[in-house]
Amino acid sequence: MEPIWAVGLMTGTVLDGNIDVALLKTDGERIEEFGPYVLAPYPEWIKTLLEETLAQARIWNFDGPEPEIFKQAEEALTRAQSAAVKELVENFGLTMADIGVVGFHGQTVLHRAPQKDRLGDTRQLGDGELMRSILGTKVAYDFRTADVRAGGQGAPLAAAYHTALLRRAGAGDDTAILNLGGVANITWSDGEGNFVAFDTGPANAPLNDFVRSHGLGEMDRDGALGQAGTVDEARLAKLLQHPYLSAPYPKSLDRFDFGAAMADGLGPEDGAATLSAFTASAVGKALDLLPRRPKKLVVSGGGRRNPTIMSMLETRAGVEPISAETLGWRGDAVEAECFAFLAVRVLRGLPISFPGTTGAPTPMCGGRLAQ
Repeated sequence: MEPIWAVGLMTGTVLDGNIDVALLKTDGERIEEFGPYVLAPYPEWIKTLLEETLAQARIWNFDGPEPEIFKQAEEALTRAQSAAVKELVENFGLTMADIGVVGFHGQTVLHRAPQKDRLGDTRQLGDGELMRSILGTKVAYDFRTADVRAGGQGAPLAAAYHTALLRRAGAGDDTAILNLGGVANITWSDGEGNFVAFDTGPANAPLNDFVRSHGLGEMDRDGALGQAGTVDEARLAKLLQHPYLSAPYPKSLDRFDFGAAMADGLGPEDGAATLSAFTASAVGKALDLLPRRPKKLVVSGGGRRNPTIMSMLETRAGVEPISAETLGWRGDAVEAECFAFLAVRVLRGLPISFPGTTGAPTPMCGGRLAQ
């Protein structure tokens, strides 16, 4: 197949009020060209609606009928993301007729990992058929459900794209990719087509929630609070005994599995320092689980902008952190690019999840296609 232009969309669980939109030219195996990337802000009313939707999703917890707010939120975010796609494409001098497929991840409102005696469950809001009718092009969506129904974790899904990035950069098995979004996930490849990926622990979500709870903004901007604080080492040691951190992969997390309550009773600075140290230390424990412990981590996602977390990766995880930009990548765009890449794989019937990433029984195509 010749490479085609695809648009990828991502809105993370940190709820920063933005839509990540990226254009990528790819055949679903190799990256031909990086197109433009934008951060398109939601209207304030949609951001508020999504916050309430996540709150209601936690109460629902996959038990009984879905909350009514899901329908309202799904339509609102689908229309907003469709408009963002059209604007990006047209500003680049293309039309929707030039776009082969749109990868529409949707908004994760709840994710529950499988247990020994129970399948997992996952819910992303996003109406692929509505987006197709608005944009007039094929839309790949609902990327996770099939994997979960087959007994997989449903996450992380970035491994195929991360591996393509590492291959393009000529990186070996001493380098892995770490994405610091709401949750942190890692991808390691042996350079010969074998790769593993899993969620290492929390990233920005508990820290953001903690900062908000103190009325100090949306995040620990520039890691200033964490830098000024002192890590509660005794508390950190207890947190690091959590069984998830030493459990073998495949494994995945919901945004709320590790929360801001980990820093209850601490002041803003010490709480931010302790949560940052936990994120970095959890990554270190994850590196110990890999077939080969990498010496370098290429870091994408919003967490790479936090110098406190980045320095703690070196001191507490024992690895050299490198911002994605060092390799010529766009660290904010990687996840959106990923879903453009995965959308082309869905279009081609190629697998998007694997036994070594989600624990699916076989490589799985997954995703639904509105066409």
